[in-house]
Amino acid sequence: MTSRFARAAAAGAALALSAGAFAACSSEPETTPDDVITIFAPQDGAQGQDLEDNAFTKLLEEKFDVDLQFETTTWDGTAAAEKRQISLASGDYPDAYMLIPWVDQFSSDELVKLGGQGVIVPLDDLIGEDTPNLTAAFEKEPGFKELATSPDGKIWGIPAWNDCYHCSYPSKLWMNSAWLDTLGLEQPTTPEELRTVLEAFKTQDPNGNGEADEIPLSAAGGSSLLSYLMNPYVYTAEMYANAEGVTPATLGTAGDEVVLQPTRDEWREGIAYVASLYEDGLIDEGAFTQNGEALNAKGNSAEGVILGSVAVMHPWFVTSDHEDGRYTQYDAVPPLTGPNGSDATYSGGGAGAAPGATFVITNRSSEAKQQKLMQILDYMVSYEGHLQGEYGIEGVNWDRPAEGDVALDETLEPNFKVISVPSGETLKNSWGPIAQFFSDAEFRNSQVTATDIYSPEGYERRLFEATKLYEGHESDELFPYWEVAVTGETATELATIQTNVENFAVQAAAEFVTGVRDIESDEDWAEFQQNLVDLGSERYVEIYQEAWDASK
Repeated sequence: MTSRFARAAAAGAALALSAGAFAACSSEPETTPDDVITIFAPQDGAQGQDLEDNAFTKLLEEKFDVDLQFETTTWDGTAAAEKRQISLASGDYPDAYMLIPWVDQFSSDELVKLGGQGVIVPLDDLIGEDTPNLTAAFEKEPGFKELATSPDGKIWGIPAWNDCYHCSYPSKLWMNSAWLDTLGLEQPTTPEELRTVLEAFKTQDPNGNGEADEIPLSAAGGSSLLSYLMNPYVYTAEMYANAEGVTPATLGTAGDEVVLQPTRDEWREGIAYVASLYEDGLIDEGAFTQNGEALNAKGNSAEGVILGSVAVMHPWFVTSDHEDGRYTQYDAVPPLTGPNGSDATYSGGGAGAAPGATFVITNRSSEAKQQKLMQILDYMVSYEGHLQGEYGIEGVNWDRPAEGDVALDETLEPNFKVISVPSGETLKNSWGPIAQFFSDAEFRNSQVTATDIYSPEGYERRLFEATKLYEGHESDELFPYWEVAVTGETATELATIQTNVENFAVQAAAEFVTGVRDIESDEDWAEFQQNLVDLGSERYVEIYQEAWDASK
């Protein structure tokens, strides 16, 4: 996990570095022997992952007669994006990049630029008879191939197709039900009811330790927090994965018109509400800057339960090994109802994936290596390869279903079940989400899942059932950016404007909430609007309006 707002602060530097990278890496790099393949990839040591000494790595090396060598980065989005750009800029980049989309990935514009410069190779001619599983996946889910196809019509890389039901509604609020029971309160249904609950969490000592140590509401990076709290006032998509402006999260619609949501009075009203919570000490001071590790430390505090509610996709912030039972205390709160109704953020298109790619092959790779890399990718798309790549060793990390086992979607036949292991060993035998190239609904929902949603084995069912509270609350103002294509010189122009506008909106939203800017000041609001115009917001809307009109 990473602080998305912290990522935005580094975006300007990353963009400048990216431009230099494209120029610097255009020369022909040195290569390694055909039986040695170098890969840039993120790894998570906290979960026991060492890609050089990993069961799945060894399986691939034996199966494909190859020596895999890794240049690694972390799961922190800011650090991962910067290291990838440095890797490209050095000119001594690897044979391939294999990334995690919610950490860092290549944007569509990057793919076209790098492809045009010859730094990455087109995959179109490498996909066919030698990649039967990938070909079958494209046929099964046509949207997967569409997502993999860049604006210039070529396939420069492969994205992660992850048909994750609970991921499709990312902006959830998880509230401590035990605290509600202690205080005799119900889950809030409106913004003002939420304020009342948070005030009670802050002042009425719900954890019972006699100290004012409760944190009423927290988050990691602020993206889910803003989205959940502002949707009752104006549709607000999550502004995450946006350090490079990957998605046009600030855009909405009014009928057939594309609208920049931060220009609307309703957006100002929503920010004012959030700012008032922050000013009253009801929102964690670290909510917009802390990363997942910091939030995790609060959720698992040795001093006891201190978190009243957390705005995140799912309750990963607390582990199951506490004797006080805190793991079972957090339940999802449905969308709040406000002046704008009860909208929820829906992440449609590409099964939760953003346009771009997590897998690319560079010009450092010989034809023999290119073929072998595609075979490795194709194996990870296969059913067996997927299980071993994402989860690990059969009998250790996952197993076949037994009689009486129930799939997550009870209408499906159960196909596999994940075996719980200590948290420090979760990725010891697998590549985890790096290998998650094709997780369609059938694969994900056929996983055996316990019926007790508060057990670790029932966690996926807990998320599945929580998400039903948000389904059906999709906004009429949602802008379906995944349905539009911007190509050619306009795409290049858009990339710069989108990065600037999106990153500034992320930064300014946090500044308004925390008081750096005054949302009640007409002067500050007018300055904000002018800042957006100066960054190209009007052209930004115009480009997407034209593309959306053309797609209809």
